[in-house]
Amino acid sequence: MLAAEAFKLECEALSYVRDKMGLKNVDLMVPFCRTAEEGKAVIQLLKENGLQQGKDGLKVWVMCELPSNVFAIDEFAEVFDGFSIGSNDLTQLCLGVDRDSGILAGLFDEDNTAVREAISLAIKGAHRNGKEVGICGQAPSDKPHFARFLVDLGIDSISLTPDAVLQALDVVSAAESEHIVQEEISKVITGGKIVGEKKTTNTALKA
Repeated sequence: MLAAEAFKLECEALSYVRDKMGLKNVDLMVPFCRTAEEGKAVIQLLKENGLQQGKDGLKVWVMCELPSNVFAIDEFAEVFDGFSIGSNDLTQLCLGVDRDSGILAGLFDEDNTAVREAISLAIKGAHRNGKEVGICGQAPSDKPHFARFLVDLGIDSISLTPDAVLQALDVVSAAESEHIVQEEISKVITGGKIVGEKKTTNTALKA
């Protein structure tokens, strides 16, 4: 394994935070995991370094930032406890652009149809497997309509820049209120049953 000593040091630091400091609410996030097999290997390495998935409530999440994460999400769901959509990298890899390139940066767009479809598939796939899914990336902070798009899909949490929290709170609250009203109307019409997909009404915002 490349940088094995650095990985071991990271594991020691995380073990210290959880075991010595008692912060058992600290979970792990694995970035840029290309295949489920690679994920299993990481889980094993964590275990060998004192971080066993499930022990003392330890959850191991994975960044959903590669097209492979989206298309094989059922396989990844068998390995990891949850997903965090990395919209910046997912956009770059869906569109084949580098947002830091002066030549290609103008093509970087989270609102692109392909990117939105990838995010939609990721959220639905995670929920289909009973896993939580959030998002970290610039789009929900910069574009209120994008935050609304995520809430409509039933995302569990949205990470935001501090200056965007209040604006996003209004957007999320309005969207979730609409979902509640729609579901109540559906119950009345159908005699207590909700027709169609039930939307979440408790999206968490994280600064």
